[in-house]
Amino acid sequence: MASPAVTHTARPLDGLRFTTSGPPGLVGPVAAHLRLLGAVGPDTDPVADGGDAARITLTDDGYGNTPTPTTSLPTTSLPTLTPATATLRWSSPEAALLGVTDEATVQAATGIMAVHGRRDGLPRGLAVDYATTATAVLTTQGLLAALLARARGCEGAAAQPHTYVDRAGLLVVSQYLAASGADEGEAAELAPGGPPFTAADGTLFELETLDPGAWAGFWRALDAPADAVRAGWRPFQFRYATACAPFPEALHATTRGHGWQRIRDAAAVSGAEVCRLRTLAERAAEDDGAAPWTLAPYGPGGHVRAKAAPTPGRPVPGRPTPGPLSGMTVLEAGRRVQAPLAAHLLGLLGAEVIRIEPPGGDPLRGMPPTCSGISARWLALNRGKHAVEIDIKSPADRLRLAALAAGADVFLHNWAPGKAAELGLDCADLARVNPTLVYAYTGGWGTGRIADPPMGTDFMVQARTGVGEAARPEGEPPAPSLMTLLDVLGGLLGAEAVLAGLLLRERTGRGVRVDSSLLGAADLLTAPALHRARRGERGRRPAGFRTPLRTADGWIAPADADARAVADASRGLADLSTEEALRALRARGLTATAVTTDLTDLHAAPHHDRQATLQAAPHHTPSQDRQAAPHHTPPQDRQAAPHHTPPQDRQAAPHHTPPQDPRFAGSISRDAHGAPAVPDPWSFV
Repeated sequence: MASPAVTHTARPLDGLRFTTSGPPGLVGPVAAHLRLLGAVGPDTDPVADGGDAARITLTDDGYGNTPTPTTSLPTTSLPTLTPATATLRWSSPEAALLGVTDEATVQAATGIMAVHGRRDGLPRGLAVDYATTATAVLTTQGLLAALLARARGCEGAAAQPHTYVDRAGLLVVSQYLAASGADEGEAAELAPGGPPFTAADGTLFELETLDPGAWAGFWRALDAPADAVRAGWRPFQFRYATACAPFPEALHATTRGHGWQRIRDAAAVSGAEVCRLRTLAERAAEDDGAAPWTLAPYGPGGHVRAKAAPTPGRPVPGRPTPGPLSGMTVLEAGRRVQAPLAAHLLGLLGAEVIRIEPPGGDPLRGMPPTCSGISARWLALNRGKHAVEIDIKSPADRLRLAALAAGADVFLHNWAPGKAAELGLDCADLARVNPTLVYAYTGGWGTGRIADPPMGTDFMVQARTGVGEAARPEGEPPAPSLMTLLDVLGGLLGAEAVLAGLLLRERTGRGVRVDSSLLGAADLLTAPALHRARRGERGRRPAGFRTPLRTADGWIAPADADARAVADASRGLADLSTEEALRALRARGLTATAVTTDLTDLHAAPHHDRQATLQAAPHHTPSQDRQAAPHHTPPQDRQAAPHHTPPQDRQAAPHHTPPQDPRFAGSISRDAHGAPAVPDPWSFV
C-alpha cells in the first residue's frame, strides 16, 4: 500500500450519517460534535417527540470501505457498522421527580452552584451551560467508544451508550466532592474571596504564578504590606483546589492604587503574569472557528498491529462485559487535572492506564485533604491506574518510557510547550518505535491560535477568552469562576480527541497525533454566547439569570423555563422551608429543586457506617499502589473492580451506604481508601 500524504482533514466519522430526536437542548450540542468529526446530519432542528429522552443514531453509509470527498486518505476495510444509538436524559427518573430537569436544576442538585459560589459565599448559577456541554462531550465519547469496540470485534460490541446530565454534573465536581468526604479538613480556609483584581483605571485582571518568589516580588513592586503578601500566598496557591481565595483586603486595595501599566511592569520585573479580562465581543472578533482539537494522521498506513482484544461472544451471566477499550493500553504522563482526567475516562472505558510519575511518586498524592493517607482529589482522577516511576531527565529512563510507548496504543501528556521535543519524546520520536501510536497532547493554548498568550492555566485562559464575562449574567462584574471549569472540560475534550484518534487509526491503519487545549474548551463552553455576540446581540445572559432563591432553611433553583414565573410567585418563599417551598411551586405546575450547599449532603453517611467502611478497607500507601501490579497488567484495583458494573459493585470497600440526598440514592459510593467516588458518566446497555 502506498504511503498517503499526511493530511489534517481526515475525520473518523466520514461516511456516517446521524439522526436525532428529543429535546433540542440535549441533542444540539452532540450533533455539533458529530459534524466536526465528519458525520452528516439533518440541517433542521431535532424532532421533539414529547419525551424526556434524546436519541442520536449513527448509521453506516459505506463507512470504512470507500474514500470520502472530505479526505484524500485511502481507508482500510472495517467491519460493517450496525446503527449505534446514544440515549441521554437530564437525570434519572428519581431525580427528575424531584425537579432535576434542565441545566439550572442539574447545577443546583450536583453542587456546581455551591462550588462556583464559594468565591462569593453563597450558591450561584453558572450563566453558561456547563453540565450540558460536558454531557455532549461524554455522549460523543460513548458513541466513539461503541464504534471502536465494533471495529475491533470486542465482546459486548452491540452495547449502546446512555448518559445523564446529572451524572456529568457529579463528574465535574468529583474532586471537590472527594475532598468533602476526606479524613481531614482542607489545607486552606474555605471562605469568600478571590480574583480578579482591579487596577486604578478599572481594568479587571487575573494574576498567575506558581512561584512564591514571583508572588512576593510582584507585590513588593507595588508596595503591598508584607504581612498581607505572606498571608495571601496560601489561599492563592490553593485556589485551584478550594475554588475560593480569601485574600487580605490590603492586596485588592494595593492594585486599586496603581494603574494598569504599573501593574504590568510589576509582573514583568517579578516573573509573575497578569491578563486583562477580555470581553465576549473581543473574543468573537478574533475567534477563528477552529475545532476544539486537531487530528493529524502520520506514518505509512496499513493494518494496526493485533492487540489482545476480548473476543466476541454471548454474555456470560454473572460476568461483567469488558469495556469498549478493553485490551488497549494508555501511557499517561500528566500533571494536575487535564491529562489525568482524560486518562481516567479512558480507564473507565476499559483501557489499562499506566501513569508515568517522577522518582518518589507524584507529589500531589499527599496533597490534603487525604483519605487513608492519599489525597482525596488525587484519587478522584487517578484511582485504578498503575504507576511507573521514571526520571524523564535521565537518558536511560527516557529509553524506558519509549519502550513502554512501543507497546502502548496511546501516549498522553500535558507537559509544558516544547518539553516533549526537548526530551526527544515528541510524536516524531515515538513514531519511530510505534508507527501506529495515537500521540495525544492536552495543552493550554493550542498552536498559534492566540497571539502572545499568557501562561496556559485555567484561570488565565478564562480571563483571556471571555469566560469570565460569560459565566456571570448582566449587571454583575465579570469574574472567572474559581471552579476549574476549563481544566475539567479540557480533560473531557482530551479523552474525546483520543477516542477519535483511535477510531481514525482503525480506519486508516496510521498513527494519529491529536491535540486539544484549554482554549478549545473555553470556545466550546462560550460558543452560544460568542454566536450571540457575532450577531450583534448581547453575549451575556440577562440580569438575575440562574440566581437561586432563599428559603427559611436553604436555597431553591427554578428550571430556566419557569424562572420568571417562580420569581413572580416567590413572595413568601423565604418564610417557608425548602421542602414547603418546592411543594408550593409544584402545586402551581412550576419546576424547581433544592440547591446543594454542602457537598457532604450528597454522600454523607452515619459516622459508624463511615468508620466501618474505613476499617474494612485495606490501608494502601502510595508505594503499595505503585507496586500493585507488574507493567502492562491491569492494576490490582481494576482486577478487583471491573468496569461497567454498578458503582457499588465496582468499589473495593464492602459497605455501600446510600447518600442522604434522595436525588442520587445509590449512585455515590466510596473507594477502597474511603474517598467518595462518583458513578461512571455513561453506561453501555
